[in-house]
Amino acid sequence: MQEPDELDRAIVAALQLNGRAPWSLIARLVGASESTVVRRAALLGENGLLRVIGVVDVLRCGLGVPVLSRFRCRPGTTYEVAACLAERPQARFVSVVSGSADCVAEFVVPTHAEIGRLMVADVPGGDRVTESETHAVIRTFVSNHDWNPGVLDERATAELRDAAEPPFEDRFPQGAPERLDELEHAVVRALGEDGRMSYKALAKVVGSSESTAKRRVESLVRRGCLRFRTLAEPEVLGYAVEFMLWLEVEPGLLERAGQQLAGHPATRYLSATTGRFNLAGQVALRHYGDLFRYLTDDVGSLPGLRAADVTLQLTTLKRAWVPTPAARP
Repeated sequence: MQEPDELDRAIVAALQLNGRAPWSLIARLVGASESTVVRRAALLGENGLLRVIGVVDVLRCGLGVPVLSRFRCRPGTTYEVAACLAERPQARFVSVVSGSADCVAEFVVPTHAEIGRLMVADVPGGDRVTESETHAVIRTFVSNHDWNPGVLDERATAELRDAAEPPFEDRFPQGAPERLDELEHAVVRALGEDGRMSYKALAKVVGSSESTAKRRVESLVRRGCLRFRTLAEPEVLGYAVEFMLWLEVEPGLLERAGQQLAGHPATRYLSATTGRFNLAGQVALRHYGDLFRYLTDDVGSLPGLRAADVTLQLTTLKRAWVPTPAARP
């Protein structure tokens, strides 16, 4: 396949803003025919460059605890360790990085007690791992689902966002977790394979009527249990640099710093965590030359900042539980 062009980027950007937007709406906003948009999206999907999936919010639904882990590896074993990490069913995200860590992974474990078993008794990668540290996620400021890549103009962005649910972090404070019934679990599993599945097809998979399937999806989204994630590597959208940002911030200013950084257009993901670093994020920049200014101006201006660390993502093997093109043979 040839390199993604401007139309491909616009289609991916539209789906990033609203993963279930109708093809007719996307076609109108990107200035192409609906048949062309559908064909381009299908081709991107066939080449592993685009996929939309439904993602359940594990904290919201009481299904697990996300943790971010950093690993140092014996020389020459980093990619072997990363492959071991990616094979774990608990691994939602895995990347080979450079800097103070060699690999970074996000796991979802049933309870905090499981962190010890995963990271001590049964360390992924075995003795090839020389050092590791784990940070439990305790607050999410912004997630990849809500990132605006800035490819489309403000009018198109607003129209796509208006047709989607607002970011769940803005609507759901801490509280008792939602509980999913058997049918809702089936809906989540089906949409986890294909987030753009029609209600008719979904009803057939889960064994319900089309109207019931539609109501259940709408209820899951409204309750903050289900969101739609567009999986596309940042370079498809014109971003050359992706990295993990690890910050130590004064506890009393953590909320202010988190809100400020979450509002930056380059921030794809940001959460407050336990451990040595209490703010961890994923950031994408268009050019490597932007990194210095980002660190000095944007990170440097954060209130209460004590220390900052950057690990550049070299190869990402897994996103939202799904292997990336780099991880496929």
